[in-house]
Amino acid sequence: MGKFLDEFKSFAVKGNAVDMAVGVIIGGAFGKIVSSIVDDIIMPPIGWLIGGVNFSDLKIKLPTVEIPGVEKMEAATINYGHFIQTLLDFVIIAFCVFLLVKAINTLTRKKEDAPTPPPVPSKEEQLLTEIRDLMKEKK
Repeated sequence: MGKFLDEFKSFAVKGNAVDMAVGVIIGGAFGKIVSSIVDDIIMPPIGWLIGGVNFSDLKIKLPTVEIPGVEKMEAATINYGHFIQTLLDFVIIAFCVFLLVKAINTLTRKKEDAPTPPPVPSKEEQLLTEIRDLMKEKK
């Protein structure tokens, strides 16, 4: 059991696992922020522009089937207004992730494109170069 705990500890403390956990937590918080922006800031003006429609109230009621002896149930609905809001959430989050990945790729590409200085020749190479040059002069 001790070896299992040691393996788990080495896994949990590794940079990748901790970085992933932080990313998941920040991603969840970012998703809530985007949902609030869409629900509270973007959708109300859009609903107002198209005639005071509240998107979260947009739904299609399905017909109910009455069964004798069974209590009348509330009609099932297809909530397409909520789906539109969720779709807008996704588009905004996907666009932000795209911009983040694009920025990271640009930064890494700049590092790769930087010219590397030519390697300094070793003392043996310098000596051989001098010998070669001297032999050329003698000819």
